[in-house]
Amino acid sequence: MSRVLVISTSLRAKSNSDILAGSLIAGAKDAGHEVGQISLKGKDLKFCIGCLSCQKTQKCVLKDDAVWIAEKVKNADTLVFVTPIYYYEMSGQMKTLLDRMNPLYPSDYRFRKVYMLMTAAEDEAYVTEKAVSGLQGWIDCFEKAELAGTLFCGDISDPGEASGKKEEQDEAYEFGRSLE
Repeated sequence: MSRVLVISTSLRAKSNSDILAGSLIAGAKDAGHEVGQISLKGKDLKFCIGCLSCQKTQKCVLKDDAVWIAEKVKNADTLVFVTPIYYYEMSGQMKTLLDRMNPLYPSDYRFRKVYMLMTAAEDEAYVTEKAVSGLQGWIDCFEKAELAGTLFCGDISDPGEASGKKEEQDEAYEFGRSLE
């Protein structure tokens, strides 16, 4: 089975994304995967400064939590990004993290399958299009990787509301079981 890394990008207390990530993780573990989780809550993430020295050294000149997170991402077989949708896009902290994964581009990264779980107050199908497109743009830079699946759980807005949404929890669990 795979080494799965789940990256929760919500900074909110009682995050609906985190609640559903818990269900996803339970499903992935029940499917036999080894699962690690990183939450961006409390992490120090600086913005990429575009110096591109990481393309030569495979190391970032900035010293913050993105450095060790990149090492975990590099060594995972499967990545799952979990994000709330803000203004029809992934969270800003998720985008910042993706930008900071630039040192991985020239490296011998392990990940092949990338998934995304999203939550939002809205429930229409178009709500996730830009977030999925943004992640796909990142994945396109990693020739050995592919976007293997997404799950959108909409109509969830109040802090902790997902804990009362059994159908969405079940969907997240099954999504976790289906990870490759």
